[in-house]
Amino acid sequence: MTDIITLTGLVATTPRHLVTGEGLPITSFRLASTQRRFDRSQNGWVDGETNWYTITGFRQLAINITASIKKGERVVVTGRLRIRDWTAGEKAGTTIEVDADAVGHDLSWGTSTFVRSISAAIVDPAAVQGAPSDEPAVAAESAQPDDRPDVLVDTAAAESVAVPF
Repeated sequence: MTDIITLTGLVATTPRHLVTGEGLPITSFRLASTQRRFDRSQNGWVDGETNWYTITGFRQLAINITASIKKGERVVVTGRLRIRDWTAGEKAGTTIEVDADAVGHDLSWGTSTFVRSISAAIVDPAAVQGAPSDEPAVAAESAQPDDRPDVLVDTAAAESVAVPF
């Protein structure tokens, strides 16, 4: 059974990025999640216990985490929960890991700017369908929201495939 969890917290370690011998990108970091509550006797907010999680992202998510997430930033993480008991000599403990499906900045604490990471070019839909055109098929990638095209083409793929959105 897969348990899906969503967490908010502080990136406690610098994300560590590696690529396996098979070419799989992996990035991991520790997340500190501290619940806060209002204490009426102190008339203020107080921190509760801190829960610690190891967050791991794979493939494109791993690459994007490395480029986007820094130690000390507040993030939101969604992924599959794994709880593991471990023993090392006389020491024993429990590790709580999350295989991340999504990681992003927590916009309750600040702002962020999104930059698309896959290589995509804006094309004329008539050119994609094979109709002749006097204009070049590919335009600049940085279209504004009002100038959104009808079709995107993934230029990183071996064959260009029209992807409507």
